[in-house]
Amino acid sequence: MRGLPLAAWAYVVGIVALAAGLIATSSFDLNWKWLAVLAVLFLICDSAPALLNVERARVSLSFAAGLASVVLLGPAGAALLGLCAVVTGQRLFAPVKRLFNGAQFALCGFAAGTVFDALGGRKVRPGEVEWVQHVLGPFVGALVTFVVVNLLLVAGILLLSKQATFSELLHESGQLVFSCLGYGMFGLLIAGLWSKVGPFAAVLVLLPLFIARWALEQTRAQQQAHAATLAALCQAVETKDYYTRGHSERVSRGSVMIAEEIGMRSDRVEAIRYAGMLHDVGKLGVPTKVLQKSGSLTEEEFAAIQLHPMRGLEIVREIGFLDEALAGIMHHHEKMNGRGYPMGLAGDEIPEFARVISVADAFDSMTSTRSYRAARTIEEAVEELRRGAGDHFDPGIVEAFLRALERDGWEPPKPVVLPEDDVVETTQQDHDDPSTPIKVAGDGVRR
Repeated sequence: MRGLPLAAWAYVVGIVALAAGLIATSSFDLNWKWLAVLAVLFLICDSAPALLNVERARVSLSFAAGLASVVLLGPAGAALLGLCAVVTGQRLFAPVKRLFNGAQFALCGFAAGTVFDALGGRKVRPGEVEWVQHVLGPFVGALVTFVVVNLLLVAGILLLSKQATFSELLHESGQLVFSCLGYGMFGLLIAGLWSKVGPFAAVLVLLPLFIARWALEQTRAQQQAHAATLAALCQAVETKDYYTRGHSERVSRGSVMIAEEIGMRSDRVEAIRYAGMLHDVGKLGVPTKVLQKSGSLTEEEFAAIQLHPMRGLEIVREIGFLDEALAGIMHHHEKMNGRGYPMGLAGDEIPEFARVISVADAFDSMTSTRSYRAARTIEEAVEELRRGAGDHFDPGIVEAFLRALERDGWEPPKPVVLPEDDVVETTQQDHDDPSTPIKVAGDGVRR
């Protein structure tokens, strides 16, 4: 939280002041013993957050205690419980971050409690058999309110402190929402058990809570293993040509920019991220001497180049989590006019993933330095994309990329510095560059 812009500091102060004002003006008709037990549960849960495969994101298990307090203690009690985040067990948090977290959890609890009361929810009555049936609807309303207010308040500080962009937060929100809702539902479990066994419910719920945390972390570990596998494949591809290092990552980033701009679902955005990373993995099956050949290609050599998307499919088709990404890898060199490869698809026959990757692939190739030319400027690459729209590229995809480019910008790779202690063979042609035709011996050029 160091070095926060003035607007972010003002936001923090405003949130803290609002929470303090709500608590100061509230009346507290609640069971203080219950509050103390829930506070202990809150602190235990908050000290061991669940890590997600989302940068900047941790989900606190204290969501469960916070939602239980909405039912057990009402709006004011839930707000008081939220203040416990100020003394969280996460010791690395700076004081200002603890203060903000306490204030925003207090506001979340108060808002959720208010909604719970407004929807006709009622507090726990010890020994009541059908209590859950009568509070389920109000509790769900309170849960959604708690999660939405929490995410909006956190998004505000991230945006104002420039730690994230709106598009990044939108992309990350899906996994966060479901994780928060899942932990929040434990609040109903706590309240239901409370009606049977009283405060001892706080002890009984710890095991299922930490099992849920373990399951989330297993998912995160699996996703990290997937990412490591893809990174290793990309690195293997890029060792074949020193000048293409970083190309796969940039194509992946450009593909995600387009996917978000055209409104793809979050799961498809993640799939196209993978497809962009692996789009050239088929080069592993093309002889290095062909990829690095400086003169004209023979027909056989050009055919090997044309087959690299199919070889890519053969390499990764057994990786189960790629799904739709496989179509993008297979067909990213098809053209709208039907003159691409490997299958000569045209127009809407070309899968959407492939049309997206084709644009990102060409743009990065043009704005990257190659052994035979300097990088083209962004303006020159944009002009080339416009020139190829409708013939080579999908016009709608091109326009979507240009809108995303204007909004998010693009940082071309730095010029390549060749190692002094090695002789690096590099190609004089680039099949990804639409402005530079490939030379084929005896048959002129091929685009």
